[in-house]
Amino acid sequence: MNDSPRGLIKLDGTLVSRLGFGTMRLAGPGALGPPPDMAEARRVLRRALELGVRVFDTAWYYGPDIPNQLLAAAIRGRREDVVIATKLGWDYDGGGGLGSAHTPDHLRAAMARDLRLLAGHPISIVHLRWTNDSSVSESFKRALAAMIEMRDEGSFRQVGLSNVSRAQLEYALTQTEIASVSNSYSVADQTDDELVDFTARHGIAYLPWLPLRRGSPGQVRALRAWGNELDASPAQVALAWLLGRAPNIVPIPGTSTVSHLEENVAAANVPLPDAAMRELSAR
Repeated sequence: MNDSPRGLIKLDGTLVSRLGFGTMRLAGPGALGPPPDMAEARRVLRRALELGVRVFDTAWYYGPDIPNQLLAAAIRGRREDVVIATKLGWDYDGGGGLGSAHTPDHLRAAMARDLRLLAGHPISIVHLRWTNDSSVSESFKRALAAMIEMRDEGSFRQVGLSNVSRAQLEYALTQTEIASVSNSYSVADQTDDELVDFTARHGIAYLPWLPLRRGSPGQVRALRAWGNELDASPAQVALAWLLGRAPNIVPIPGTSTVSHLEENVAAANVPLPDAAMRELSAR
């Protein structure tokens, strides 16, 4: 990952906009089943590409499969100017919920599914999606080793980590290059501040999920106030704060409507002043 001017970032050798798109909202409620409006979901992806979005974060267990199928159709013929980032490490349990699936066999089966769903499209980054266990356990080491093996076999280009601690990232860096980290981070949830700074220092992209998480009443009031000041929505201010927080941050907000997509993408043009950055960074 290398920083570049004009709000761009180089990921997997491609210079792309720092505002990405997460596909989870292109599935049904709770990320299960088809979206309520399949035609609108297709329009969202087409419009995202028209607006210059080039980083798409996805996972086979959204839907399952449906957002990946929609994404594959939308980017057909655009192999080299789109960065696809997927996640492995979760699977459905017997009750229909999601649980960890980190054994090498689980990871390889999920990778095969990604490759089948996204056939013909190089997968730039695959994140090992971990649990809430922040230790460098033997299971974490085995899972990371399996990811490195699959990368070396040519299944994808670069290894990423998701929902991980600094200790896990530091261990991973002793084993391989890490392209990106994808953790929860937003105005509402700044607990990853130290890790954001660490990744920025080490040239690792940071893809925050839940970038528009609702915060405390005080944070909501501040977002609204600055939105009124800047003629922007609170969501646009929240995304502008992320873009201003560190040059390696690539927010990946998702949506199921074109109007919301256009609002999110326009956040890249919101000039957030230093006073707003300071107020929204206060916890």
